[in-house]
Amino acid sequence: MRLYLIAMQFLTIIPLPFDIRCQKEDLGRASACFPLVGLTLGGLLAGVYWLINPWLERPLTAALLVTVLAAITGALHLDGLADVCDGLAARGGRERFLAVMKDSNVGAVGAVALVLGLLLKWQALLAVPAGITWQALLLFPTLGRFSQVLAMAGSKHARQDGLGAAFIQGMTARHLLLALGMTVAACLALLPFKGAIALSAVFAVTLIVKGYFQNRLGGLTGDIIGCSCELAEIVALIALSARFPQ
Repeated sequence: MRLYLIAMQFLTIIPLPFDIRCQKEDLGRASACFPLVGLTLGGLLAGVYWLINPWLERPLTAALLVTVLAAITGALHLDGLADVCDGLAARGGRERFLAVMKDSNVGAVGAVALVLGLLLKWQALLAVPAGITWQALLLFPTLGRFSQVLAMAGSKHARQDGLGAAFIQGMTARHLLLALGMTVAACLALLPFKGAIALSAVFAVTLIVKGYFQNRLGGLTGDIIGCSCELAEIVALIALSARFPQ
């Protein structure tokens, strides 16, 4: 329970009514609970959907759900998406890339990435069949947070400081297996066929992102891990909304 609350504290801005004592080594251990945090976020989205769907048209409902998710996560991962895309657009080597990602200002490429990312998420959520909307709302944040665990597992850290390095250093194979078990269980319980396809797609995009930055920067940063979550959520929603031949 304590590790779950630590994960909630770092992945959301939801206030807790009490203080959680957290040691540096707890950060990596808490990664095993990331999919559970994603499932919690999905539950909140499903609750909002249940409240507003009878009153609003579907496009506006989908837009509000994307807004709610960004709000309760403090746009943390969206910031990572923007910073990584700004870094990709910057000319120069490893140090230049890291310096651009650390800059708090959002560049033109980062702004475009944010707009496109939110647009894709909105349209993919809108394209999810109405009959599986609440299952998709539970599942896609779960898959996004699992992507973070998969990205961190066995990775090096590009910087010696920062939360990304602390999480990566404290992770073990056991934490990855626990996170994978929770994610697979959620997929099987909610949408066995489409869930398996979405999980496979998330695996693919996460390993591509992880391999690219391990090769280019020699490791990952917190921004890259957050970017991985955003890309995984988009890919998961696209997979869940896809029409497969009967």
